[in-house]
Amino acid sequence: MNIKDKSGTTVVRREAAGEPVLTWRDRLVGKPLPTTEVSHQTIGKAIGLAVFASDALSSTAYATQEMLVILAVAGTAAFRFSIPISFGIVTLLAILTLSYEQTIYAYPSGGGAYIVSRDNLGEMPALIAAAALLMDYILTVSVSVSSGVAQITSAFPKIFPFRIEIAVFLVMLIMLLNLRGVKESGVAFSIPSYFFVVLMFTTVIVGFTRYFTGSLGVVVAPPELEMLHAAQPITFFLILRAFSNGTSAVTGVEAISNGVMAFNEPRSRNAGITLIWMASILGVLLLGITFLAFQIQAVPSEAETLISQLARTVYGGRGWLYLAEIVATTVILVLAANTAFAGFPRLSAIVAEDGYLPRQMTLRGNRLVYSYGITSLALIASFLIVIFQASVTNLIPLYAIGVFLSFTLSQAGMAHRWWKSGRLKPGEELKERGSVIKQDSRWRVKMFINGLGAITTAVVMLVFGITKFVDGAWIVILLTPVLVALFYIIHVHYKNVADRLTLENFAAAPRIRRHRVILALGGVHRGSLAALRYARTLSDDITAVHVAVDPEEAERIQKKWEQWGEGIRLVMLESPYRQFVEPLLLYIGEIEAQRQPDEVITIVVPQFIPGKKINNILHARTADTLRKSLLNTQDIVITEVPYQVG
Repeated sequence: MNIKDKSGTTVVRREAAGEPVLTWRDRLVGKPLPTTEVSHQTIGKAIGLAVFASDALSSTAYATQEMLVILAVAGTAAFRFSIPISFGIVTLLAILTLSYEQTIYAYPSGGGAYIVSRDNLGEMPALIAAAALLMDYILTVSVSVSSGVAQITSAFPKIFPFRIEIAVFLVMLIMLLNLRGVKESGVAFSIPSYFFVVLMFTTVIVGFTRYFTGSLGVVVAPPELEMLHAAQPITFFLILRAFSNGTSAVTGVEAISNGVMAFNEPRSRNAGITLIWMASILGVLLLGITFLAFQIQAVPSEAETLISQLARTVYGGRGWLYLAEIVATTVILVLAANTAFAGFPRLSAIVAEDGYLPRQMTLRGNRLVYSYGITSLALIASFLIVIFQASVTNLIPLYAIGVFLSFTLSQAGMAHRWWKSGRLKPGEELKERGSVIKQDSRWRVKMFINGLGAITTAVVMLVFGITKFVDGAWIVILLTPVLVALFYIIHVHYKNVADRLTLENFAAAPRIRRHRVILALGGVHRGSLAALRYARTLSDDITAVHVAVDPEEAERIQKKWEQWGEGIRLVMLESPYRQFVEPLLLYIGEIEAQRQPDEVITIVVPQFIPGKKINNILHARTADTLRKSLLNTQDIVITEVPYQVG
C-alpha cells in the first residue's frame, strides 16, 4: 500500500545523515565539499588571470624561439623578420581579444567554441570545435610542461637525460593540485604566475635600458645553431611557416570565454577585464622579448632556451636574477598546463551532457571538480610527452592548428549570432540552448568584428595546416574526424539506450504470475541453507540444482539434502567431462525455453565471503560467472546470497 503525506505525494525527502568517512584519497586532495559549496568555489579577476591566462602568458617563453627555429634555415640574417612577424601576431591577438570579449558577454554561462558553434552553426561544426579544443588542451599540457622542463635542463644540463620522467611527474603534480578544487588550486598558482610576470617585465625593462644606453651586448658563448632542415633562401613561404610557429603565442586566448562560470559575479564583466589584462601583458612581452632576442643575437636551441640566453645577457651572467628568471619561467610553463586543466574538464562535461562523451565526465568529485576529465587529461598528456620525448620542437607542429580551427568556428558562429540579432524586432527574444538572443542596435559592428576574426583565424589555420602538414600537423588533421566519428558512436549508443528505456508510449508491463527459483548448489552447508531460506521468501517454486562430477560426492550431497533440504526437489546434473558451469547453463536454457511471458526466473547462488579479500582466489566465483553468461537473457535474475566465513 502506498503511504501518502499531507501534500498527496508518495515521495519522502530526507537528508543523508553524517559526513562521508575520510579515505586516503580525501586526505590527499582535501576534505569532501557539499554540493551547496559550488557557488562559493568561484574566483576573482586576480586569481582568474593565474588560472585561465597562464597558458597564453607562458607562451612568451617559447613563441619567439619557435619563430627563430624556422627562420634559422635561412641563416641568422633571416632573424630580422622575427620583429615584423611579432607585430603580425600581436595584431591577430588584438582581433581575437575583441572577438572573444563579445563572446564573453553574449554567453555569460560559458561561450566556448562548442556551445557557440552548436547554437549557431549546427551539430557537426560543434563537434569539430569540441574535437579541436580537446586536442588543443591535451597538447597545451604536453607543450607547456615540456617547455618548462627545457628551462630546467638549460640551467642544469646534467639532468637532460631525465627530462621525460621530470615532465610526467610535473603533470601528475598539477593533476593532484587541480583535484583539490578550482579555488584552492587558483590561489596556489597565482603567486608563481605573478612572480613570472614581474620578473619577465623586469628582464625586458632592464634589457631595453641597457639597449638604449649601449651596454646590452650579445650572447656570450651561444649554443650551436641547430638546422632542422637543409639551408633555404628567405621566401614568403618560410616567413609564413615562422608566423605559424609564432602563433602558438595566442593559444589559450579562448580559455577565459570557456570558463566564464568560474568567475565571481558579475561574471561577464570580470571575465572580460581579465581577458584584456591577459592580452595586454602578452602583447607587450612578446614584442619586447622578440626585439631583445634579435639585438643580442640569440640562437634557437634545445640545449639552451632563448629565455636563458636573454636572461644571462641582460643580467651579465648566471647570477641570482638569472636563476630567479629561469625558476619563474619554468614554474609558469608548468602551470600553463593549468589552463588546460581548467578548460578540458569543463568542456568534456558539456559535451558529455549532450551525450557525445561518456556520462562519467559530467560527475563532480569530492572537491566539486570534474575528476574524470582532470585524470583523463593528465594520462593522455603524459602519454604524448613520452612518445615525443618531451621535445617542444617535436610537439609544436601538432599544436595550434586545432585551436585555430576552434577560433574560426567560434567567430563564425558569433557572426551568425549577430546576424540573427539584426533580424529581431526591438523587445523580441530568441531563446537558444546556450543563451538568449535579443535585438542589438550595434549588430553590424559586432558581426564585422567577429567576421573579421573568423576570416583571420581561418587564414592562419590554412597557413598552419599547409606549412606544418609534413612536420606533424597531419596527425591532428587525421585525428579530428576520428574524434568526431567517436562522438557520434557514443551518441548513437546513448540514444539507443534512451529509446529502450523511455516511458513514452509505454504500456504497463504485465504482472508477474509465476516466479521460478533455481538454487545453484555446490554443497550442503550453512551457506547453501542460508541461500535456501532466502529463496523461500521469493517463491514456493524452487528447484535446487547440483552438477555432479564425482559420484561419491554426489551421493553424500543427496543424503545431506534429504535431511536438510526441507522437501525442496534437487536435480542432479551428471557431468562426465567434469564441467560445472556449462551443464548448469544448458539446464537454465531448457527452463528459459519453457518460460511463459508473465514468468520470471531467479538464479540464487550461495557466495562465500572470506574475511580477507586475498582469500577470494581460493574460492570459485560462481555467481560472477553466471552473471556474465546470463546478463543478456531477458527476465532472468542472478542473485548472490553472501555467507561470511571469517
